[in-house]
Amino acid sequence: MATISELKSAVRDTLESRGVLGQLKARIRAEVFSALDDQREPRPPLSHENLLINELIREYLEFNRYKYTESVLTAESGQPDVPLDRQFLASELKVTEDASSKSVPLLYGLVSHFLNSGDKGGKVFLRGSSLPAGPAASNLGPGSNASNGSGSKN
Repeated sequence: MATISELKSAVRDTLESRGVLGQLKARIRAEVFSALDDQREPRPPLSHENLLINELIREYLEFNRYKYTESVLTAESGQPDVPLDRQFLASELKVTEDASSKSVPLLYGLVSHFLNSGDKGGKVFLRGSSLPAGPAASNLGPGSNASNGSGSKN
């Protein structure tokens, strides 16, 4: 007769091998997040920039099969449940793709572009975002005007 310890181990191993254990852990995390989320404090509206950024992240998460992380991102950010069309996203970001780039998330292509740009000595100047700095924004967040001059307001 199996001991309780052996039974627990067998159940854990079975759930793990079927991929269910990860799902259960992610679901518990999502439920804990939901329970702790203060619904009295409204979230700011989802800006166009955040919509695009979240969509780049969602595409990356889906590609890497981080489906539970993606579900938490969607729930927490207010991102629409239906993903944006990839062609629309590429168009908004002014990105042109070839056949090989369409097999990976746009985020990979963007990172690859900056890592492999021909001008090795040059730097890309990043302007501050069009997002207004709100009370929850950090000093170095989008739209900030940090004292080191790295951000700028539009």
